Amino acid sequence: MSRRRSLEGQVAVVTGAARGVGELLARKLSARGAKIALIGLEPDELKKVSESLRTESAYWHGDVTDDDAMRRIADEVGERFGKVDVAVANAGVASGGPFTDSDAESWRRVIEVNLLGGAATARAFLPRLIASRGYFLQIASLAAITPAPMMSAYCASKSGVEAFAHCLSAEVGHKGVRVGVGYLSWTDTDMVRGADEDDVMRDLRKRLPWPANRTYPLGPSVDRLVAGIERRSRHVYGQWWLRGMQGIRGYLPPVIGTVGQREMRRFEPRLAESGTRTGLVGAGGAADEGERAARL
Repeated sequence: MSRRRSLEGQVAVVTGAARGVGELLARKLSARGAKIALIGLEPDELKKVSESLRTESAYWHGDVTDDDAMRRIADEVGERFGKVDVAVANAGVASGGPFTDSDAESWRRVIEVNLLGGAATARAFLPRLIASRGYFLQIASLAAITPAPMMSAYCASKSGVEAFAHCLSAEVGHKGVRVGVGYLSWTDTDMVRGADEDDVMRDLRKRLPWPANRTYPLGPSVDRLVAGIERRSRHVYGQWWLRGMQGIRGYLPPVIGTVGQREMRRFEPRLAESGTRTGLVGAGGAADEGERAARL
């Protein structure tokens, strides 16, 4: 295990920082002495977070899927703080429901924000991370390890960001940049609470085997991410048991395929009765939809 490095005086960028994992991660990194650059779609919320941090901080209103905007923000962060030591690609959205009934725009947006947004974040900040021999952490999910019915867009996006981060690690490691992947199971955030508002999604999740059927508290999960950042870890697990999933992931698709068929057959009448829920889930999803609507 790598030794922990002090974050005192380092500059950390966190996307999706207005709420949930991003907000608490910013608070905990600040508590360890890091200066924080917050990026997100909710300037009022970002301002509240920034003003409450114990170290120097600033916030930027920006869409992580906009390459030009992210390059501009990276330049402004560099001018404000002089360097970037850590960048965390945390911004993410989710939608749920059967793929055949899904809203094409929402499905595509999950891929854009989660996968292309992570790539745009890396593209914007890598020059400064190379200069500082820094660390890039891409937040993935249990969804990168195991497929799940009713979550095709989210699983595809998180599998994609995991593969992207592993490719990037091989490309920039010789330049002194460490790249890590952060894995989280169901964690108590607005996104998960938003998904649970759908009765079928909530009940399907309850039928998952332990320990994947639990919702985990946010604080300990983010503590593990902070420890991974301090160690510049290649893999960071927000819940202890996720590390063990890596060894069996190759066996999971056929098992999920078989069990998933049974569960979808069981829930099909309820899906037909309740109809398909469209759109992104949670407050973060609402912020993303509002941002796009404002541009029209």
